[in-house]
Amino acid sequence: MAKNKYKEKHMAKPIENHATAAWANRSKTKSVSKVNLPDEEQVSNAKEYVDENQK
Repeated sequence: MAKNKYKEKHMAKPIENHATAAWANRSKTKSVSKVNLPDEEQVSNAKEYVDENQK
């Protein structure tokens, strides 16, 4: 374990950024399934992203 100290030091840092995730700006939650529903702005942002990145 002494060979790879960089990996041990940086294992605690998160890779994802949850501040920009689709569930971060939710408008409401379904009562039974507890599924988050994003607001209209997030839906339009997701659609624009998909439309721009089509092959």
